[in-house]
Amino acid sequence: MKTKLAELLGDELEYLLGHECDTIDKKLLQLPSENFVDQVFLYSNRNSQVLRNLNLLFGTGRLGGTGYLSILPVDQGIEHSAGSAFAPNPIFFDPENIIKLAIESGCNAVATTMGSLAILSRKYAHKIPFIAKLNHNELLTFPNKHNQIMFGSVDEAWGLGAAAVGATVYFGAEESNRQIMEVSSAFERAHELGMATILWCYTRNEAFEKGGTNYETAADLTGQANHLGVTIQADIIKQKLPTTNRGFTAVGFGKSDPAMYDKLSSEHPIDLCRYQVANCYMGKIGLINSGGASIGEGDMEEAIKTAIINKRAGGMGLIMGRKAFQRPMKEGIMLLNKVQDVYLNSEITIA
Repeated sequence: MKTKLAELLGDELEYLLGHECDTIDKKLLQLPSENFVDQVFLYSNRNSQVLRNLNLLFGTGRLGGTGYLSILPVDQGIEHSAGSAFAPNPIFFDPENIIKLAIESGCNAVATTMGSLAILSRKYAHKIPFIAKLNHNELLTFPNKHNQIMFGSVDEAWGLGAAAVGATVYFGAEESNRQIMEVSSAFERAHELGMATILWCYTRNEAFEKGGTNYETAADLTGQANHLGVTIQADIIKQKLPTTNRGFTAVGFGKSDPAMYDKLSSEHPIDLCRYQVANCYMGKIGLINSGGASIGEGDMEEAIKTAIINKRAGGMGLIMGRKAFQRPMKEGIMLLNKVQDVYLNSEITIA
């Protein structure tokens, strides 16, 4: 495995696999394991139905029983546009191929729109866990806005057999307060009905770009977004991999402490990601990082790097869509399997 990784990543492999965190001690973290649900949620307020659905998520697919997650998310038909998302591979205009890709690649679950799941719920709800995405930022309004709006209800998601619901909050955006209240209420209802909850914790604000750097993916801002997400009782947090830090000080808002940057993180990507994990109750709420846009030939390398960073930081897995579905089905399956192999490889350990 390491030989193949070395061929793919070159000198970067040692940079990632040889790193040891001197920031937040790994002993402080709740790490993914086969008993993760019992260890974390058994004494929580989550009811028996939520525990069963969480175990269903963790028990499905190639990573079943490991405590790690590989989720296929396809909501770009709304979040971007169906044409821009599916033009590279038009078969995915048909949502059945989305579900087939998730099943055939051994994913733990498929996360997609209410309509995509509803049109196929009786055929597939018992074959792979559904994560019903409740809200979206539709980009047909001009000028575009950073605004997530509800496209369906929690009760509707339960009716189509979803094991979990997903939602996005654009923390920092003008409409974020409303989104927080809406999603908080939705997650409360989802837990009542026995579904797990996953929050896309993204930061959005034009003011977060300073001096040519976009701090929407800064470790300190995304870490705080994660902390708000676990506060509204998300069971799993989805977040972009951090690319920089010091967003609070660069933008000049909020509150920060020098130790956030000098002691709790460094410039190494694993340390930046560990700060995100720490803000998820030290890993008690799992962090899954997103796979990001497809860049073509470099997708496999970027996907493997992201998986190694997430795993060694203490994260719970990847939620990867465009890199997989914007290429032929067989290639998408192979890419997802290679990412899953990182989490199955016992030689890749916590940093």
